[in-house]
This record gives sequence, C-alpha cells and structure tokens, in this order.
Amino acid sequence: MINGCEECLKKQRVIDKQAEEIQRLRQKLHFEERRTEEGFFGSSTPSSKIPVKANIPEEKERKKRGAKPGHQGHGRKAFTESEAERVERWDGGLGNLCPDCGGMLQDKGDEDRCILESRPMKAERVVYRLPKKYCPHCQKSFRTRPPGVLPKSLFGNQLITNAAVMHYLHGVPMGRVCQQLELDPGSLVKIFHRLAGLFAGVSKKLIAEYRREPVRHADETGWRTDGKNGYVWLFATKKLSIFQFKKTRSSQVPRAVFGAKKLPGVLVVDRYSGYNKMPCGIQYCYSHLLREVKDLEKEFPDEEEVHIFVSTVAPLITLAIGLRAQAISEAQFRRRAASLKSEIEAAMKHPARHLGIRHIQDIFRKNKKRLYHWAKDREVPADNNLAERDLRPTVIARKISFGSQSDAGAETRSVLMTVLHTIKKRGLDAASHLKWVLDELAKEMNQNPIPLLFPRDPPKKNLQTKTKPDMK
Repeated sequence: MINGCEECLKKQRVIDKQAEEIQRLRQKLHFEERRTEEGFFGSSTPSSKIPVKANIPEEKERKKRGAKPGHQGHGRKAFTESEAERVERWDGGLGNLCPDCGGMLQDKGDEDRCILESRPMKAERVVYRLPKKYCPHCQKSFRTRPPGVLPKSLFGNQLITNAAVMHYLHGVPMGRVCQQLELDPGSLVKIFHRLAGLFAGVSKKLIAEYRREPVRHADETGWRTDGKNGYVWLFATKKLSIFQFKKTRSSQVPRAVFGAKKLPGVLVVDRYSGYNKMPCGIQYCYSHLLREVKDLEKEFPDEEEVHIFVSTVAPLITLAIGLRAQAISEAQFRRRAASLKSEIEAAMKHPARHLGIRHIQDIFRKNKKRLYHWAKDREVPADNNLAERDLRPTVIARKISFGSQSDAGAETRSVLMTVLHTIKKRGLDAASHLKWVLDELAKEMNQNPIPLLFPRDPPKKNLQTKTKPDMK
C-alpha cells in the first residue's frame, strides 16, 4: 500500500538524501585513510614515499635461517699462490724469543693466510718516457705510444672506465666520483662526452637487433633535463638494454624504435596507449592488472560482490604470472595455461552489478588480443618485471641527481647506459671489457667499436684489467 502523505514523502526524500551523503562521505573518508597509509598513488606508491610503514608483527612466524637440506654451500674458498696478485712475507715483529717465557723459538715454517685487499681508487700521475727515433732516409720521426691511453687524452683508459662504470652503471653521483678520483667536474663531463662520441652508433645497431627479438619489453619513467620535465624510455630484452632520454612521452619515440614494417614476436608493456600501435603483438602486464584488482577490494571493503570477484580473479592472475617458471613440461604448461585462460575469461564474462568490477571486466573484454600471448608461448612472460628491474637504477639516480643538466648530458647518458648495461647483460664484466675496448681503440682509432663492444665470442683473456704496453 502506497502512503500518499505529502509530509511523509518529504521526510523520506530527506532521509534518502542524507543516507546518500553519509555513504559518499564514508567513501571519501576511506579514500583519505588509504592515501594516508599507502601514499598519494595508492598501491602504486614507491616504497620510499609511503608515509608510514607498518612494523612486522612479532607473533608472525619468521623463516628459518640457513641453507635448505641438501643445498651445496658457496662459502669462502682459499686460493693458491699462483692465483694471488701479490705474495708477501710478514713476521709481525715476532722475533726469536718466546713472548711469554723468553725462551728460544723453533722455526716451524710458514702458514698461508689468504685475504682479499683493495687499493685506494684515485687518479695516479704517471710519466711515460717514450723513445723517439728519427730516420734520416725518410726524414720522419717515430715514437712509441703510451699503453692504455687514447690519442690526445690526458686521462688513461682505466680512469675513464672506472668513472663511467661508477656513474652510469652503479649510479654513484658525479660529485662523489670527482671526489674519489680527484678530478674536477668539468674534466669528468668532457671525458663522458668523448666516450659517448666514440660509441655514437651503438644504439642504431642494438635497435636493429631489438627488432629481431621474439620477446621485447618496454617501459618509461620521468626524467628531468635542463630543469624541464621529460622521460627516459627503456627498450629491453634479456640480452640488451636501450635507454633513450627524451623530452616527450609521445608514441613517436617507440615508433622510431620499432619502425613501420610488421615485426614478429611480442612486446610486453603496461597499458600505456603509446605502445598500442606498434607493428607487433602486444602483451599487457598482469602485475599492473593484479594491482588494480586488489585495489578494488581496498576501495570497497564492505561490498560482498567485490570480495567474491577479487578472491576469484586475483589467484588466477597470480598463477598466470608464475606459470612459466614452474618445473613442468611444455605439454603440461600448455594444458594449465589453456585452463587458466578459460577460467579468467569465464570470470570476466560473469554478470556483475558493481561498476568497479565491470571496469576490470571491460579491460579484459576489450583487450583480449593483448592479454593472452603468455598462454600460447612459454617464452612470453605475463609480467613486465624485466623492464621494471632495468629501470630501477635510473629511478634511484633520478632521486639523487635530479636529472641531466643539458641535452648533451642526456644524450651522453643514453649512449653510455645503453653500452654498459648491455655489456653486463651479455655476461661480461663491464669494467674489464670496456677497458679492453678502449685499449684496442687506442691502437687503431679508425676501427668500428661495435664489434669490440659486443663480440660473438667474448675475448676471455682480454677481460683482465692487466694490459701489456703497446710499443707500436
């Protein structure tokens, strides 16, 4: 029976309005509480920017320390005298008399003690006396070249290598590098610019190699240049890393890397639309999707429908991410991948009333061709963790250095980070290998440095820092 009382209807409207207002304020309060706990970006907030980090509960059971049963240890191993760089006898002032009773001590031979020591890293002033000869017949003068020094360079190759590796690979601030090597910043900048000029053609060669790879990764993050906002782009595989520091986040940057021709393989990225028109298959990162699914439950903790959806979908996405790493055969992988894909698709087709659930479902429905490459090929990961890990040192450097001071500095950083990180990915020691490459260039500056940087068969003997003098 409908109540026709006009006053009752007015009161009910006021009650409904107040109820809606209370619900809206509760959601706003919950959002502010989450932002206070998790930071401005919610679950995507970097750990360094989380306002308050929770302590580990005391009652939480901790993992037992130590190796698992059957694990072969990797403890400290002694080395032989032939493997040592220096052998030194040290009596320590022991003498021939017993320090306790004063009696004569008997000689029992020597006991070896193996230790690892380091020399202070600083610039060393060296004077090379170079023999100079004259041919009266040709009327020409000849002299030897100093070993490990580029033409017309004040700085040796070992110093250049140490500075580049410290700054561009390990992220040591330039001021600290100058302090440790006893150099002024202007000299160090000139060193880096010249080194980048030697390897200017590296990016073009690696881009061609990147296009041929069956699985590629890409990502970008902020980077300031000359006080203006910009971005650092990363294009990576298991064997290479290409860094490009640009002023824009436009899709023209990845378009220049991928070109216009259709490419084989898959590109693993987040859901940034700048990658969607690349001429190859696209695989969206499931880690980002998992974060959005879990955020849905945090935003609506009292919604039963949301709780059921998250408890169903989140484990499926987690299993999809870790499936390729499981110790199973290829046939088992394909069966489990097909089953997981079917379960995820069924969850996304299930009717839902909550708008947050519908939003997640729409992502999977509209982007079906970009979400299931991992189920077809085991080599394709369901996450973009490779690119995230490769970008992490750059993010740390951004916090310390606040970006590049000029466009030339950004270009130099692009080249040297590309060179050093790619050398490291190929299983070579970056410092030793770069030193060897510079020594080879010092012998003949007109040769192409790219085959030296990335040889098919790495010169193992030349990876040592010890070099013989060049007397040509």
